[in-house]
Amino acid sequence: MSLYRDEAVVVRTYRLGEADRIVVLFTKARGKVRAVAKGVRKTTSRFGARLEPTTHVALQLYEGRNLDTITQAETVDHFRAIRDDLDRIARASSILEAVDHITEEREPNAAMFTMLLGALRALSAEDHPLIAPAFFWKLLALEGLSPVVDACVMCGSEESLCAFALEDGGVVCSDHRRGVPLPDESIVLLQLILGGRLGAALAQPVTAATTDVEHLATRALEFHLERRMRSIGVLDRG
Repeated sequence: MSLYRDEAVVVRTYRLGEADRIVVLFTKARGKVRAVAKGVRKTTSRFGARLEPTTHVALQLYEGRNLDTITQAETVDHFRAIRDDLDRIARASSILEAVDHITEEREPNAAMFTMLLGALRALSAEDHPLIAPAFFWKLLALEGLSPVVDACVMCGSEESLCAFALEDGGVVCSDHRRGVPLPDESIVLLQLILGGRLGAALAQPVTAATTDVEHLATRALEFHLERRMRSIGVLDRG
């Protein structure tokens, strides 16, 4: 076994035996890694509290055949504002679940790590309802599944855009109307998020368009994952 160091975000944990936990990590250099934290559930554990979901940690691990073993863990950021607020916990949980479901183990993706860390920092700074859905859209784009939002996905027209067709992968005009109806304000919000202007999107007032984009982001992610997102609690499915 080889010893290595990396930084990671804790995605989820589950029990192993009487005192250990398996920790699912999304690491900067190695992608998603499953590792054992031995004795972490004992009151004498050196780093039990450091290995909770959403925590940004610096780690030392032994590489194993199926599971790595955590030997050191230092907290980089607890994201205390998230962990002290139920709404933020729910939003962060949906972000972590999305990463867990869309990634394979040991496939490095530094861009996704940076994006995940950025989403958690944004959520820690501001409990905005668009942060999680914006992350979903950008996650799909990073996976090569970016929807077309600037023109009709069927004919290329930029006029009379009025709906979003999940199966076709983007917005459609009135001549090709199908899917989920969207008013102009909702389409503009989508264009801001996917056009790299998230700051401008977050600066918009929270309106019905915000809810439209939340619902649609969840539906788009679930459509591509082919499964339901269990942690979507604050995003009302309507």
